[in-house]
Amino acid sequence: MAELLSRPSAPDASGCIQRITPESAGWEYVGFEVYQLKPGQVLEQQTGDQEVCLVLVTGKGDIKTNKEEWHGLGDRMSVFHQQAPYSVYVPPKDSYRMVATTEMELAVCKAPAEGKFPARIIKPEDCQYETRGIGTNQRHVCNILFGNFAAEKLLVCEVITPDGNWSSYPPHKHDQDSVPEETRLEETYYHRINPPQGFAFQRVYTDDRRLDETMAVENHNVVMVPEGYHPVGTPHGYDLYYLNVMAGPKRTWIFNNDPDHEWIIDADKNRAS
Repeated sequence: MAELLSRPSAPDASGCIQRITPESAGWEYVGFEVYQLKPGQVLEQQTGDQEVCLVLVTGKGDIKTNKEEWHGLGDRMSVFHQQAPYSVYVPPKDSYRMVATTEMELAVCKAPAEGKFPARIIKPEDCQYETRGIGTNQRHVCNILFGNFAAEKLLVCEVITPDGNWSSYPPHKHDQDSVPEETRLEETYYHRINPPQGFAFQRVYTDDRRLDETMAVENHNVVMVPEGYHPVGTPHGYDLYYLNVMAGPKRTWIFNNDPDHEWIIDADKNRAS
């Protein structure tokens, strides 16, 4: 099995600092890349047999696909503003050309697809915001490509976890193809930390502990979750952002909590009532 923690590299000629492929991750569905683009820098790619969700993590730019074109996208310069991003969905057998008009961090989320949906823009107002949890289990979720928009495989969202809090918690998993009880979804976590010199922790483990890794996560790290539970905690003083990409045989998010920690759900409900 591939190592679960991917650290960023210096930008290559195209601006890429992270590249996760099914081959490098040892799985079937999720591809994920991050680019740091300078003003005027151009990124051009063919989508091939994959659907793509381009997330303007920060910065502004113009995007052109085979049939569509959008100018002046992006108005978020920090992921910690609790402001939804601009994104663009691009289908298979298409292409995209991104021109950065400011410094930009661009996430490229990929999964195999047939081409059932056209290219389209996802504006901030199209995203769904919700706050989950109470106390030190509170986090702010923004659904980018989830129930708000159709796709073939991709599920994309982002989460801000305030300092001292936990998220993806109680620990949950989605690694069994057994609808309606659970769905099998591979997942990547792209982490950003504020202030950037901070760190957080993520554990990925299975019931039988065949897989059990706890990782110190730093700014621009990616954690891969091929299976198992995957909680995240951030220390006092450091806010945590992560961008989640999921894909699997079915585009449905059905998860199960670790039975050992299920009691936390009822305890939180009692405290909230």
